[in-house]
Amino acid sequence: MSESAMTFADWLPVIFIGLMGLAVLIYAMLDGYDLGVGILLPMSEDDEPQRDTMIASIGPFWDANETWLVLAVGLLLIAFPSAHSVVLTNLYIPAALMLIGLILRGVSFDFRAKAAVAHKLAWDRTFKLGSLLTALTQGYMLGQYVMGFDSGWQAQLFSCLSALGVTAAYSYIGANWLVMKTEHQLQNRAVHWAKRAGRATFLGVVAVSLVNPLVNPGVFSRWFTFPLVMFVLLIPVVCFAAFVFNDRLLARLPKEGDRYSQVPFFITVLIFLLCFTGLAFSFFPDIVPDRLTIWEAASAPESLTFILVGAVIVVPLILAYTIYAYIVFNGKATELEYH
Repeated sequence: MSESAMTFADWLPVIFIGLMGLAVLIYAMLDGYDLGVGILLPMSEDDEPQRDTMIASIGPFWDANETWLVLAVGLLLIAFPSAHSVVLTNLYIPAALMLIGLILRGVSFDFRAKAAVAHKLAWDRTFKLGSLLTALTQGYMLGQYVMGFDSGWQAQLFSCLSALGVTAAYSYIGANWLVMKTEHQLQNRAVHWAKRAGRATFLGVVAVSLVNPLVNPGVFSRWFTFPLVMFVLLIPVVCFAAFVFNDRLLARLPKEGDRYSQVPFFITVLIFLLCFTGLAFSFFPDIVPDRLTIWEAASAPESLTFILVGAVIVVPLILAYTIYAYIVFNGKATELEYH
């Protein structure tokens, strides 16, 4: 579609895919770190104080972080109903498992403090299980999306690899969140977790970067067409540099006075942003790879115009609340209190 010939009605699907992409990106970063903290919970009885601090670090945020997932799925349903049908039809089982994981997290977060003391470890294990299940299913769904919802064994193998990669990425950002939010022995452990998870995440990113152009010819031509290739290849180059820099920085943490403890987390945020940008560039304007473009899947322009009014009000409010919450609860994690 010629950009110069595009009308406001043609731009509406672009606006909504941008809003949906923003919601998915923010969800992956924010709920990613609290899922990562859940995955990293140590299960020894002696580790109970550290588990309490880890959960306290995400206590004010984790539930609100999932708002962005609700927003993304809602936008997909309302703005791109045809794509919603295709995606959910192919991903019904993993999506159901993801919801089970989210329910386990929500229940165990409250029950770990309100149930009998003897059952606290069991609820912590449930929180860890729910976090792991959620991360694995999201990674599997990403792999299926990249593979065009192919049911062959190669696609299933790649989707399982993607599940492990996303789980490692969430553990990576979660560990770096703990480096920023905790102190002393737990911070030292978080640095160790971050180094290991970072290397596993790097391998996962490389695997997806290699497989994606091979299984999607359109992606290959888009990435390696001259002269565009000279600009878009900056994405993997900067991403590689960020991984290396973060790994070297973590090897020198913690420092006296807690210097640079926030840097690894924000570098990980940059890595997430670069990876998301690479995926978006690979598939846009397709919303379902090789099946539906955003214009083919979009609702009627009249519907999108009406929804846009609500989105212009709601999205800034959610952003403002999110920023406000992180400002209020800035600083190191302290013991979580339930009322």
